[in-house]
Amino acid sequence: MQFIDLQTQYAALKPEIDRRIQAVLDHGQYIMGPEVRELEERLEQFTGSKHCITVASGTEALLIALMALGIGRGDEVITTPFTFVATAEMIVLLGATPMFVDVDPSTGNIDASRIEERITARTRAIMPVALYGQPADMDEINAVASRHGLPVIEDAAQSFGAEYKGRKSCNLSTIGCTSFFPSKPLGCYGDGGAIFTSDEALSKKMREIRVHGQERRYHHTSVGVGGRMDTLQCAVVLAKLARFDWETAERQRKARRYLDLLRNAPTVTTLPPKPGRTTAWAQFTVLCDDRTALQQRLSEAGIPTAIHYPVPLHRQPAYRELGGGEEYPVASSMAQRVLSLPMSADLKEDDQQRVCSVIANGR
Repeated sequence: MQFIDLQTQYAALKPEIDRRIQAVLDHGQYIMGPEVRELEERLEQFTGSKHCITVASGTEALLIALMALGIGRGDEVITTPFTFVATAEMIVLLGATPMFVDVDPSTGNIDASRIEERITARTRAIMPVALYGQPADMDEINAVASRHGLPVIEDAAQSFGAEYKGRKSCNLSTIGCTSFFPSKPLGCYGDGGAIFTSDEALSKKMREIRVHGQERRYHHTSVGVGGRMDTLQCAVVLAKLARFDWETAERQRKARRYLDLLRNAPTVTTLPPKPGRTTAWAQFTVLCDDRTALQQRLSEAGIPTAIHYPVPLHRQPAYRELGGGEEYPVASSMAQRVLSLPMSADLKEDDQQRVCSVIANGR
């Protein structure tokens, strides 16, 4: 059993993936080839966002977004401690400070009701994360941001394809950032990512930052980075878009089946989506009190699992001092209890049944 079954996905898409890759090999435009803009236009249509800027990775997307907003030394960015390290890493690299807010125990996303109390005169942005593929409470977050004149960056690395009150993730705030890492809901065969905004000025700024702050060839209006997504990776994502709506529906169907099969399992608690939103189910994650024992039992049955994420950022050695010694009890508790189960559009129902049987019955 695969934790994420990329082999079956490739087999289903092989003719289109191979055709797309061969087209790039034939024209030879490996950097900023025609597939780059084609993908950006397709993603704009998909999300409803006016502008899409493809970039080298989801991490680079966050960095460029922060740079475009002028985030720098002495500034603060409000975010969550329960996320992949890149969220806080990019803030710190620019000399700013991540100001953590504890999370909602029903989702693992930032607790919107606690954000306003963390805003100071140095706050320059709010960066919620769509953990495991479910958007955060974006209406509440955007309302707080509006009251204080702050931009919102949605870290949607795990939630491409999800919806919040009828709108697509990545088009829910000032800027949306996603990742095309191979294991993501929409993945390439290496690193890649994208930034979304409907703000014309920000779009122009981020496009320039992506190519070393270059407004036109050898004319650099700002400090930038080498942040382009290469043409081959754009070709792969274009090929995968042909199946993406089906995959999203299948992930949601399999997630509903997990939720049903595990409803009465005494050893785990599930994290269903809140009303008014869907999740991309980048991971199907449960909470368990004795994670070590359950993970071992699943491993002995040949079932792969993963932990996203075992140590919250405020307890990581590189970031411990930034938290000001504060504790975030919900994030800390969830980090000790989360366990992610096999999930992909191609997960076989017999395998899913076996996973749930081991969890519920120990066999």
